[in-house]
Amino acid sequence: MRDEIFAVKKPMFVSSNNFLTRLKRKLRAKKAGFSGTLDPFACGNLVVATGNKTRLFEYLKLEPKTYIATLWLGAKSDTLDIEGVHEIVDTKPLELSTVQKAVEALTEVKSITPPKYCAKWVNGVRSYELARKNIDFELSKTQIEVFYSKLLVYSHPFITFEVSVSKGTYIRSLGEIVANSLGQNGALSCLCR
Repeated sequence: MRDEIFAVKKPMFVSSNNFLTRLKRKLRAKKAGFSGTLDPFACGNLVVATGNKTRLFEYLKLEPKTYIATLWLGAKSDTLDIEGVHEIVDTKPLELSTVQKAVEALTEVKSITPPKYCAKWVNGVRSYELARKNIDFELSKTQIEVFYSKLLVYSHPFITFEVSVSKGTYIRSLGEIVANSLGQNGALSCLCR
């Protein structure tokens, strides 16, 4: 296979690394990499490079990143997504204007705390590994930029919104911010980049 750079759509419930391994096998590529890890439950575009083209990632303009997310109000989740839902509470429908304001207010967010179930390193260990073992730790806030955020659909208890963000933004954390601003728990039930 020739060295290439291309975009592929990662399916839901497959980690980005597992998807790359399958892709390498199918393409018979000895060396491959991707830019921008997607959560296992998320689907969407991964930019993949093979062979010597992997050196070109630093020259690619990969921002802003745009996502469509669906927030499930009343869903309690340790992971802030449907993979960790452990309780569902019925919630009362909200005024559309209230939901719209909560979503649009994301553009004022300048920093977030990453979810504990993420791939950040903490003393040489991935934070999700520590979280799975119930080891207490804190993650530092991350500076981000939300370029725009708009409500697409509100069909209680689901809020679907589109957001364009800088690198390193955790959409699960933005979903949590929206839910908390509405006085509720919430978890992402769908995420696509």
